[in-house]
Amino acid sequence: MTSESITAAASGSWKLGDLTVSRVGFGAMRLTGSAAFHLGTPSDRDRSIAVLRKAIDLGVNHVDTAAFYFSSLRSANELINSALSPYPDDLLIATKVGPFRDYAGEWGTSARPEDLRGHVEENLRQLGRDHLDLVYLRRMRQDSITEHFGALAELREAGLVRHLGISDVEPRHLAEAQAIAPVVSVQNRYGLGDRPPATEELLRVCGEQGIAFVPFYAIAGESGPQGATTAHADEVLAVARAHGASPAQVRLAWSLAQGPHVLAIPGTGNPDHLVENVAAGALRLADEELARLDGARRQAG
Repeated sequence: MTSESITAAASGSWKLGDLTVSRVGFGAMRLTGSAAFHLGTPSDRDRSIAVLRKAIDLGVNHVDTAAFYFSSLRSANELINSALSPYPDDLLIATKVGPFRDYAGEWGTSARPEDLRGHVEENLRQLGRDHLDLVYLRRMRQDSITEHFGALAELREAGLVRHLGISDVEPRHLAEAQAIAPVVSVQNRYGLGDRPPATEELLRVCGEQGIAFVPFYAIAGESGPQGATTAHADEVLAVARAHGASPAQVRLAWSLAQGPHVLAIPGTGNPDHLVENVAAGALRLADEELARLDGARRQAG
């Protein structure tokens, strides 16, 4: 497949609350370095800014970020602000709150409900905005999310947040949240290499209820924050060859094929990879190819 001329519109669209986005978006985690957080070397600032602007040129209008996405020299939110402000009217910026990293980059105690306003306001400050389009509560192993999500719902009522989502959750947490306020999106780890039963159930429930499901590490697989995996099953490689595509594109296309409510947020600091990721939204896998990939996925699990 030829990637250069394909825009995010080829992936189709979905509504997050009252905001329509292309199904292929952009994850900002990898903007800050060769690996996420403090795990790699800091990125070149000009190159990261160029990647963000190229994403917008390619029709991307959904950017996923967080205040805790930073390396020793780079902040994802600062890069987004510098590259894209004043922001396009159709751009949705999603952020996450809950986890916390100190200035040295070490993970600290996750937020208590009363801390979440500070987390939201820090994202507002870094992004240079007066409200956040979509805020995910990232669950940090707590059994119930009622108090934390309730605190975010209050910030939504106050106008600081437009829409709410939840991340790293089980189906019961979705029900807990929905008893408090509308949930427009769920974000869990999911992909060809990840098939936890609770997330499979969430994928189904979200589809039935018209809630966006946004998998993270769909390309990275077991590599997680280190970046895209190079451990591709033979079936992935065979499908990629048949389409003249990369294995990463096949992984993204498989994710999008799981339902019209599935949105992709692949991240990269490489402009060539960005073009490939966006072009994956135009890759349509045949039923027999999806079955072949699903069979390999079940066998691996």
